[in-house]
Amino acid sequence: MSEQPILVTGAAGFIGFHVVRQLLAEGRTVVGLDSVNSYYDPALKEARLKLLEGQPRFTFVRANLADRPAIAALFGEYKFPVVVHLAAQAGVRYSIDQPHAYADANLEGFLNILEGCRHNGCEHLLYASSSSVYGANKKKPFSVSDRVDNPISLYAATKKANELMAHSYSHLYRLPTTGLRFFTVYGPWGRPDMAIFLFTKAILDKQPIKLFNHGNMRRDFTYVDDVVGAIGRLIDHVPTGSEDEAPARIYNVGNHKPEDLLHVVSVLEKELGLEAVKTMLPMQPGDVPETFADVDDLMRDVGFKPDTSIEEGIRQFVTWYRSHYGNLNAKG
Repeated sequence: MSEQPILVTGAAGFIGFHVVRQLLAEGRTVVGLDSVNSYYDPALKEARLKLLEGQPRFTFVRANLADRPAIAALFGEYKFPVVVHLAAQAGVRYSIDQPHAYADANLEGFLNILEGCRHNGCEHLLYASSSSVYGANKKKPFSVSDRVDNPISLYAATKKANELMAHSYSHLYRLPTTGLRFFTVYGPWGRPDMAIFLFTKAILDKQPIKLFNHGNMRRDFTYVDDVVGAIGRLIDHVPTGSEDEAPARIYNVGNHKPEDLLHVVSVLEKELGLEAVKTMLPMQPGDVPETFADVDDLMRDVGFKPDTSIEEGIRQFVTWYRSHYGNLNAKG
C-alpha cells in the first residue's frame, strides 16, 4: 500500500470525520484539511478533531479551500495519489441568505482542488455532490442518467457546477473523477443543522419541532456508516475512459428507501421516550417534498448497497447524542 497520504478535505466535518477514521483503521495514511468555520458550532468540529489528532498516520492542516496559495502548497508538498473532497459550504436554506459563501467554498475552492490534482499527479479525485442537483424532478427514483439542469437553490447549482467542472478536468487532463450525490446523511457526530439532530435536541429540550410542508415530506435518509462503506469501495474503483470518453463517473449514495418524515419523528419519539411538540409550516424556498435514490450503479460497479434501517440508524444516533451531550431527560 502506498505510503503517500490520502487527502480528505472537510476532515472535521460530519462525513469527512467518519471517512478519516475508517481510512486510518484500514492502515492508510491521511492528511485532513478543514477550515473549522462557524457555519455550525465549531466545538463539535473540534471534538471530532480531538479524536483524530495524535493518531499515527494522521496529519491535520487548518486552511481555507479558497486560499489558492495554501492549497497549491499543500498539493505540492504531498503529491496526493487520492483525494476525497468532502469540504463545502453546505445547506440549502443558508445559501439563500449567504450566497457568496457558496461561491468561495464550492466554486473557487473546488477549482483550487482540481488544479492541485491536475498539477501533482493525482490518480483519483472523489468529491461530494448532492441529491439537491435533482431539483424538482418528478421522476422517482432519481437516477444519475436523469437531467439535472433545474436547480432550485444556489447550493444545488454549485454542486451541479462541481460535476461539470470535474468532468471538464477529466476530459482535458485525463484526471479520474468520481462524484458522489449524497442523500440526507445522518448518524453519530452528525450536523446540528440536519433534521434528525434538530429534532432530537428540540424533543429533549421540550421545544417544538418544525415540520415543513405540514409534515408531508419524504427523505432518503442514509446512515453515515453506509456512506463511508460506499466511499471506501469507490476509492479503489478508478474510472477509466476511452479516447472519446472522460474518466468520470457519478453515483447516487442513498438508502433507496424514502421515509415519511412523520414516521421518522415517531421513531425518534419512541427512542427518546418523549413526545414531540409539532409545528406545521408551509414548504420552504429551495426545498423539495421527496428524495429517492436509484443506487443500481453503485451495486453493479462495487457490489455495495446502503441498507441500514431508519430504526437502527436513529438508535445509534440517539445513543451517541446522549453520550456526547449528557442529556438525561431520557426514558428509563
